[in-house]
Amino acid sequence: MNQRIKRLRAEIEKFERKIATLQEKNRELKKELQAQENLEIVGLVREQGLSLEELAVMMQQIRDNPIPPACQTQNNQEVNNDA
Repeated sequence: MNQRIKRLRAEIEKFERKIATLQEKNRELKKELQAQENLEIVGLVREQGLSLEELAVMMQQIRDNPIPPACQTQNNQEVNNDA
């Protein structure tokens, strides 16, 4: 077999192994990120003194009555002006 073909196949295998390793590392990092985000969310909820039931009600109210986009822009501008 042609040496160039052997070398290319070997290089492909090497990069496929490296890609698999990087994909696994990426999955681990995403899991860690989600865990840290979850801890932050739990901390924010506890800071507000909300029970699980109160949080569920609040989240349902937000889903049922979302803020219209025009109001979101206005609210964001007000927050930025206060800072």
